[in-house]
Amino acid sequence: MLRTEITGVHTKVDDKLQKYINRKIGGLEKYLPRGARRSAHAEIRLKEKPAKDKNQCTCEVVLHVPIENIAVRETTVNMYAAVDIVEEKLKHSIRKYKEMHGTPRLHRRLMARFRRRVPDSESV
Repeated sequence: MLRTEITGVHTKVDDKLQKYINRKIGGLEKYLPRGARRSAHAEIRLKEKPAKDKNQCTCEVVLHVPIENIAVRETTVNMYAAVDIVEEKLKHSIRKYKEMHGTPRLHRRLMARFRRRVPDSESV
């Protein structure tokens, strides 16, 4: 489970919302590269701003991973909807992070195959 720090600005974070966030954002650990899982942690800020017609709920997540920080923000009418959208954006950003900084799996497999098939100098 990914370490999370949840803070509320102008809003109170109840236990139900906190469990929901831990399940959604904490579950993103499986998408991170194995080497980054130990040191990765997320800072989550929840803001609620009253407006004339309806409240604006903002969920901002900063995911600290090695080499880079991934920041995502979403504002909607409902806090739970904001958390859902932020989760999807983080999945996409983590995928990009893995492409940029991770070793491609295919490359490792090909290198292992070529190491096994080194021809002997006597048979040539």
